[in-house]
Amino acid sequence: MAAKPEALLVMDPESFRAHYDRARLDRLRQLVTLGEPAWCDTLDSPDARARLAETEVLLTSWGAPTLTAELLQGAGRLRAVFHSAGSVRWLVSEQVWRRGIQVFNAADANAIPVAEYTLAAVIFAGKKAPFIAADEIQAYQGWGHRNGYGDLSNYRRTIGVVGFSRIGRRVVALLGTLEHAEVLVADPYADPAEVARAGATLVPLGEMLPRCEVLTLHAPALPSTHNMIGAAELARLPDHATVINTARGSLVDAAALAAECRTGRLFAILDVTEPEPLPRDHPLRELAGVMITPHLAGSLGTEILRLTDLTLDELTRWLAAEPVRTEVTPASLTLHA
Repeated sequence: MAAKPEALLVMDPESFRAHYDRARLDRLRQLVTLGEPAWCDTLDSPDARARLAETEVLLTSWGAPTLTAELLQGAGRLRAVFHSAGSVRWLVSEQVWRRGIQVFNAADANAIPVAEYTLAAVIFAGKKAPFIAADEIQAYQGWGHRNGYGDLSNYRRTIGVVGFSRIGRRVVALLGTLEHAEVLVADPYADPAEVARAGATLVPLGEMLPRCEVLTLHAPALPSTHNMIGAAELARLPDHATVINTARGSLVDAAALAAECRTGRLFAILDVTEPEPLPRDHPLRELAGVMITPHLAGSLGTEILRLTDLTLDELTRWLAAEPVRTEVTPASLTLHA
């Protein structure tokens, strides 16, 4: 029987406690050899560098350092990195790819709560619930005092989904719970047939905007998507439409969105912003027509265990030389966050 590979956990203390309870640590020890220390939150100390030199499998999450060329010089045995979170953009360096080190992440599992949060946001947007609750006058006037919010309904809504990503796909599937919803998808890389099978219609962004009463964003943060929803795009949305962003703050021109929401013409539910967090005096914070949450949509609490379980499942497959579903490559990073 082949010896179990040496492994090291690298993440901040809060992430380590959230990811690895006793049962999951025991499962990990059945798969790999964990030396001492088994976990660290930095790779700067002599003990951590000594462990890194022995490590074949690195298990990372939030708070891990970037795997720079300098760090990798002392990691000559490293073969794979399993990241128990979403994006690895900040984690990997060019040297990781040059070395042929395989990289895997748990973005598929992290997509689940983001899609669930988005569905809730869409439903709340249909009723304008967050905005009416924040309106000190209309919230307490009782039945019939809800002027300026448009049609308060989730029946026969047209919902625009920007980005047929792993999260966008899940959102489209969940929107099937809304009766007679028309779901439009804008994504230049999506296959029309695949979108149709998911129950949506692929259209150009310019065609989508005037038609959708809710616009929800699920595109990656790339140079080509920076401020993709700007003043011109927002102006094309119908009156009383709601913009939902659970993806990346850089997708939206915040100043342009604030200007539209200040007039009461548009509304917004933002779980991500640019910058993050927004300064206290930012115009978006002043508006009753804008709900801002502090990056709550992604995995939190017990949801983080889902990421750990996926990581351990994928590690099991990798050790058995079976197909692994979650590998990240330089090519995939050009399309995903």
